[in-house]
Amino acid sequence: MTKVIIRQSSYDYEILKAHLFEILDSLDGNLIQRKSRVVIKPNLLSPATPETAVLTHPLIVRIVAEYALQKGARVQVSDSQAVGSFDKILKLSGIRDALKGLDCDVRPFKKSVGVNIGAPFGTIEMAEEAVKADVLINLAKLKTHSQMLLTLGVKNIFGCIVGFRKPEWHMRAGIDREIFAKLLVQIYRAVNTSLTIVDGILAMDGAGPGKRGKPKYVGNIIAGNDAIAVDAVICRALGMDPERLLTNKIAKQMGLFPEDIEMAGDIPQIRNFKLPKITPLIYGPKYLHGIARKFLIQRPIADDSYCTLCGKCLEYCPAEAIGVKGERLNFDYNRCIRCYCCIEICPRGALHTRETVPGKLIRRYIHRKK
Repeated sequence: MTKVIIRQSSYDYEILKAHLFEILDSLDGNLIQRKSRVVIKPNLLSPATPETAVLTHPLIVRIVAEYALQKGARVQVSDSQAVGSFDKILKLSGIRDALKGLDCDVRPFKKSVGVNIGAPFGTIEMAEEAVKADVLINLAKLKTHSQMLLTLGVKNIFGCIVGFRKPEWHMRAGIDREIFAKLLVQIYRAVNTSLTIVDGILAMDGAGPGKRGKPKYVGNIIAGNDAIAVDAVICRALGMDPERLLTNKIAKQMGLFPEDIEMAGDIPQIRNFKLPKITPLIYGPKYLHGIARKFLIQRPIADDSYCTLCGKCLEYCPAEAIGVKGERLNFDYNRCIRCYCCIEICPRGALHTRETVPGKLIRRYIHRKK
């Protein structure tokens, strides 16, 4: 039976340590053994401080590392960031200071190995250290996501795709969110994550997962030995059908959704949590898709008062749909695949989505007809 544990907690070190050690004792069993190769994979999206709620909190990373070290394991803390240097992320996030004095290896994923994740994707390149770990501990963050609604346990494992292969897969999945969700689920299954812990103490709502989102205190740690089950429980805590999160929907279609979840702790009611508006990525028959893409569907835009033209979005855009015209960003909405990678990695929080007026009118008309 799949087990999910929920604890009300805080970033007070002693309180958090007691809760995480209890959770790990309950979920671990004999999983972590002496000399096991334990890889801890936090969310290290981009340089950000703990109070922005962009990254896994440094105390969670430290305490999980302490637990594995006490078991006699060889511990590595790694991720493949979207933007910024790994060292800058460690410094700004507080993780470098949090891990001082611990005998663990802290470095980005760099080397990849081919793994067959199944049709339709076949063999893809994934972080070798994650694939070959004896134990992979997934430390996700409870955040919204402008493309996928939420980024939780399953989505966090996408960080095991190294460097610029991530936007490449965004491009290959194109504008089909369900195809991208299927990719995420199959990556998660292939990596064989051992444990998932979601940092929902200071969460993020609104236009996440980057700095455009808003920190929101929730006060919960949610953990389990199956990230799909953990994600489903979080959806229920938010008062939404778990299948509204596409990775859960796809997991159910693939026969991976756990129907019988053993709960340890009551599912909280997380109120007034603002989800991003997810609108259709395409309208109408295929021959009209070009017009729909340009004029009808939600699009990324820049807030000129925040944008410094740093060029990070241009560098990362998988569709090469962003340029500079004069002193402003210029988007080619014919090329844009609406993956919203630009919003995710913008260091200034200058990018966000906006629904077009014609698209909004059509969506409302369709909704009234249902």
